Amino acid sequence: MTAGDTKQTLGRRYISRRDLLFKAGEGISGLALAYLLNRETLLAADKETACSATTDAHTPVSPRPTHFPSRAKSVISLFMSGGVSHVDTFDPKPMLEKFHGQPLEGKGRIRVRQGYPGPLMRSPFGFRQFGENGIYVSNLFPHVAGIVDEIAFVRSCQGRSNDHVLAHYEWNTGSLRMGFPSVGSWVTYGLGTENQSLPAFVVIYDPRGGPFSGPTNWSSGFLPAAYQGTVFRSSGDPVLDLNPPADVTPEQQRARLDHLATLNDEHAKKHPGSTELAARIASYELAYRMQGCAPDAVDISGESEETKALYGLNDPVTEPFGKQCLLARRLIERGVRFIQLYNGALLRQDIDTWDAHSNLVENHTLHAHEVDKPIAGLIKDLKRRGMLDETLVIWHSEFGRMPISQRGVGRDHNPGALTIWMAGAGIQGGQVIGNTDEFGYKAIDPVYTYHDIHATILHLLGIDHKRLTYFFNGRHMRLTDVHGELIPELVA
Repeated sequence: MTAGDTKQTLGRRYISRRDLLFKAGEGISGLALAYLLNRETLLAADKETACSATTDAHTPVSPRPTHFPSRAKSVISLFMSGGVSHVDTFDPKPMLEKFHGQPLEGKGRIRVRQGYPGPLMRSPFGFRQFGENGIYVSNLFPHVAGIVDEIAFVRSCQGRSNDHVLAHYEWNTGSLRMGFPSVGSWVTYGLGTENQSLPAFVVIYDPRGGPFSGPTNWSSGFLPAAYQGTVFRSSGDPVLDLNPPADVTPEQQRARLDHLATLNDEHAKKHPGSTELAARIASYELAYRMQGCAPDAVDISGESEETKALYGLNDPVTEPFGKQCLLARRLIERGVRFIQLYNGALLRQDIDTWDAHSNLVENHTLHAHEVDKPIAGLIKDLKRRGMLDETLVIWHSEFGRMPISQRGVGRDHNPGALTIWMAGAGIQGGQVIGNTDEFGYKAIDPVYTYHDIHATILHLLGIDHKRLTYFFNGRHMRLTDVHGELIPELVA
């Protein structure tokens, strides 16, 4: 007999307390009980369902409507920190082979970052054609080459700075100056998230360390603090100090948070407009919910051995980034809106990032091996799970490299040309958009800026980049400032 069954005793009809709550007051009390039980995840439901469910609680990242029907619900940004050489990966230049060792003439003054400009240098890596349309990919990326029919390459992108930090700012915030909101913050400000038990914007950086310019890459800038990115670790506790001390019971923790919320609420009424306080209040509650959901989200032990091998977890070189990619898929499944993965850490210049000044072959061979199989595995896994059409995957770096040599063995920074690619979100794969000049020095035909890329990302998410604004310093600010044109081949 269940708790809700009626009972017959000595000819009298009794009902359980739960039935009484639901029947009394036309069910209002019962609804309240159900709400409270659901809020504390005590209703009969498995853990994964509780952590994946949308909640009706009003928070700074509650779901918001799009401006128009979207093609993507979430974004995975794959940031290759350090500056990938486009002419050695996805933009082959036969003229470099033909004029190898000769000076680059007729291009005006060549602006290099570290000096020592040498002659034209052919790529030390071979290129082959792949896919239905015969797209050229270097032998650095044999696994990505196998999925080119899912990818749209944009070869004519261009930035404004040849400095790593400033270029990171520009890619992530649209500005060369620090203090502006990141693209992930703008997305979560505009759309919120479907899961209130996990952060809306998650960053997983290289286990060896963080990228150039550090946390400013995922800062919320002048947006409310609730929209900044949350760093997850790819092993161990996903967030440091997430769990309470062992001697604190859940009841004690809940009581403390409730008391703290009361004090913070009283303070907020005295100091309206404090986004930091509002974010802090929301973060306490989010951290409380994350204690049950975040460890499950990063626990890959239940994944099949085939899936782990697909991401390269059986190879010590590919395992670190493979875990990052697998975690991204698991977080997307649970409703996280924007995820940014970094490969490249500030430890030793030219080795731990893609910054190939002194040894292009060693540098790019190492890093391409680290990411090639995991990236291809991510695309394949998303597709077979039916998630690729609703997920936008972006691969990029902060700038490209020079077609001339640096001390004969490396390449210097080149913001004038870089290649990015996108997959998913209904984008037509197997295409190449734009071009660079015959040597790969400058983007041409047509040139796409980071503002154009940001406008396109927002459009695929159902957001008009001109309407997504925030009033600050006397004007309505936006991610694309006063710029930004859609890349037509990507939004068609």
